[in-house]
Amino acid sequence: MFGFARKKKSTGSARDPGITSPAVPAVPADLMRKVRRIEISTKKLVDEGIAGGYHSVFKGRGVEFSEVRPYQPGDDVRSIDWNVTARMGAPFVKQFVEERDLTVFIVVDVSGSLNFGSRSTLKRELAAEIAALLSFAALRNQDRVGAALIGESLELFLQPRRRRSHVLRMVREILVRTGGGLTDLDRSVAQALRNLKQRSVLFLISDFQQTPFANALKRASGRHDLVVIEITDPRDLTLPPVAAVPLRDAETGRVGLINGRKLESRYLRRRGAVREKLHQLSRQVGADLIHVSTDRPYLPELVAFFEQRRRRLSR
Repeated sequence: MFGFARKKKSTGSARDPGITSPAVPAVPADLMRKVRRIEISTKKLVDEGIAGGYHSVFKGRGVEFSEVRPYQPGDDVRSIDWNVTARMGAPFVKQFVEERDLTVFIVVDVSGSLNFGSRSTLKRELAAEIAALLSFAALRNQDRVGAALIGESLELFLQPRRRRSHVLRMVREILVRTGGGLTDLDRSVAQALRNLKQRSVLFLISDFQQTPFANALKRASGRHDLVVIEITDPRDLTLPPVAAVPLRDAETGRVGLINGRKLESRYLRRRGAVREKLHQLSRQVGADLIHVSTDRPYLPELVAFFEQRRRRLSR
C-alpha cells in the first residue's frame, strides 16, 4: 500500500518471538510523553464509563456457587435448592456469582503501513491508544491482559498479566516500532496463537492492507472470542486525482510515480474488494468487526460496539 509518510530508520532489534523479550533500553523523552498522554487520556475514558460497557459484554468462564438464602417473591423457582428446603422446612434458593477469570489478548499489526496518517494521527498511534483503552478497561475489571505485536512474523509476545506496567510496555513497543516492514497476518497470527495457552477475548488490530488474512481470522476465532478492529485513513481509500505523484510503499520502501487519474478506479475496486472480504470473513467466523478511522473520534464506534453486543447477548 502506498503512503505519504516519510521513511524512518528502524529502531528495533530481532527478538525471540516465543517468549517475553527483556526490558527495552531507555527510550526518547518525546516517546515517553506520548505513552503518558495515551495513558492519561485512555484511563479518563475508562473512568467515564467504558469499563462498565466492557464488563457487561465480556463474560468469564461461567458462574460458580456462592451460597443459599431464603426464597423471596420473584426468585426463579429453578434456583430452589430442594435438599436445603427439605431440611429447613422452608424454600431456599442457590446464589451464584460470575466467575470472570478473563484473559484479554490484543494482537496489534505494527507493519510499515501503520506509519501512515494524512490527518493529525498516525494509524500506529491510533492502534496504540485503542489497545491501551481496552487494556485499562480490562485491568479495571481485574482481568489479565496480554499482547502480541506482529508484522511479517511475530515480533513480540507479552504473557497475560494484571499489571499497569505491562500495558505501558505494550503501548511503548507499539509506538517505537516505526522501521517499516511487511505484513503477513496469516503467518504472524498463527505464531502468536501457538504461544497463547488460555482461551481469551482476542482483539486483532490492523489496517488489513494486505491479503491473505483468512487463515488468521479462522484460527483466532476457532478457540477465542474474536473482535476485529480495522483501522483506516481517508487516504487509504482513494488516490490523489492528479496526473503523476511520487508515492512510497510504506512496507517495501519502493518509490514510484503514480497516475491517480488513471489508477483511481482500479485502486478503489481493489481496496473495496479487500474490505468486503474482511467484512464477509468476519461474519463467517462469527467475529465482531469495528471500523475506526484517523479522521474521526474512535470512542463512538467502541460505545456502539458495546451496546450492540450487549443487546445481542441479552436476547
